[in-house]
Amino acid sequence: MGITSLNILHDSPEDPTSKVGENLRRIFIERGHDFFDKQHRGAELDEGEEEPQKEATDRVQPMTPEQLFKMRVEVLPQLQDLLALLLSTPTPTSILGLSQPTQPSPISNEPPILKATVVNKPPPIQSVHAFNTELVVGGKDRGLRKAAELFKSAAESVEQSRARGEQYWVDALKIRRGNWGLIPAPLPPGSAIGRGADKTCKDFLVSFSLEESPIAFRRRAIGRVPTFDTTASVLEYPLRQQTRLQVSINITNPDGNQHTFKNHLRLQDKSFLEGSLRAAQAEVVEQEIFFALIKEGSSLPTASARVSERLVAIEVAQATEVRFELVSTTPAQKLLSNLLIVTAKIDSDVEDVPPETSDSICDLIFSALHLLLLRAHAHVRTQRLGAPGVIRPGPAPVVEPPPILQPIVDLLQYRAFCARIHAEIGKMDSGLREAGIPTKLRLNPVGENGEQLVSMLTVVASPQRIGGEAILRIANR
Repeated sequence: MGITSLNILHDSPEDPTSKVGENLRRIFIERGHDFFDKQHRGAELDEGEEEPQKEATDRVQPMTPEQLFKMRVEVLPQLQDLLALLLSTPTPTSILGLSQPTQPSPISNEPPILKATVVNKPPPIQSVHAFNTELVVGGKDRGLRKAAELFKSAAESVEQSRARGEQYWVDALKIRRGNWGLIPAPLPPGSAIGRGADKTCKDFLVSFSLEESPIAFRRRAIGRVPTFDTTASVLEYPLRQQTRLQVSINITNPDGNQHTFKNHLRLQDKSFLEGSLRAAQAEVVEQEIFFALIKEGSSLPTASARVSERLVAIEVAQATEVRFELVSTTPAQKLLSNLLIVTAKIDSDVEDVPPETSDSICDLIFSALHLLLLRAHAHVRTQRLGAPGVIRPGPAPVVEPPPILQPIVDLLQYRAFCARIHAEIGKMDSGLREAGIPTKLRLNPVGENGEQLVSMLTVVASPQRIGGEAILRIANR
């Protein structure tokens, strides 16, 4: 052993061969000269006892909870020491590989004490920290904006629902104030049924048909006050057909030119409640009129008729035909109809048949059809209810309503007859004038006043005849 100038202890070099010889010599001195023979006999005995030891090992019982707790107490301090050693940070001098002179510490038999070392996280880089902060703030801002939009949309939905609910009852009151039929809608399928179950119904049905209309048209004339926001119309009409009745007259001149004249369809403003109901009612009433025209068209006694699904054409006189047609009220169909009317007016001969006069006749026929329908409904109702205070002995008889189409045909035939009489008397007047005989012609096709004419269209018991006079004075006589 030697001590250097730096006070570092180290062993002196030894020869390995001399060290092995010294060890062998010590074995023979301490264990005896027969040491290797004893070792050989001990190995044979061990091979003979291996099988009993294996059987004894197989019979080893599992450890009891007390043994496990004892082993835990023995192992836990060692694990804690190992954990403290792993968590301890090396000193700068040991990292650099420099050795420092140390004094030999005194050997102590006391158990080692568990020590803890605090490890601090190194501060982040400023740019990385700023970027991470921006990401966190941006994510929170996006989340807050989405939450704000969600609350805003929910508030708008609640406000719209409240406004729709108020508008719903306002429309219902307007319909009731306008004397339209307002009834609760039937409950949806699966709802509770029984006495008074429809009192909780919110939906309303609006009936806008005539009182004495057939059941098929009363079922068709149904509107519903919507509970949801609808942009198409104020009311919903599930059975609406979007068709109107159009009256046209075709006149063929002797030269073969044909002229067509039609009535003017008056369209209601559907943007508000009252206009929408009136437009739907006009369509149903005109469809009922057309149904009556189809029913009567096949049995006219004084004219021939052609009847189809949407057209009734009647030849009321020679070269004169009246047509009743159901036309669509869609924008495209309306544009096409107006184009055909303009083309017909351009091709017509104004001197032969004035378009304004013929269009007025079509409007007159269109209005007269409504009056005749109301007259038929009034007659049916009177016959069904009977006179006040009169008791009928049996069931009410089946009442046939008065005709609707026949009066129109009679009026058109009378108009053609008056035109022919006027033409013949006019020829006589012109002949006498050419012969030098003074004449004076006065023609009055209709001798009744306006009240009598309206009574013919509205009262069934009124006389259904019309007449006039034609006076030709010759030589002031």
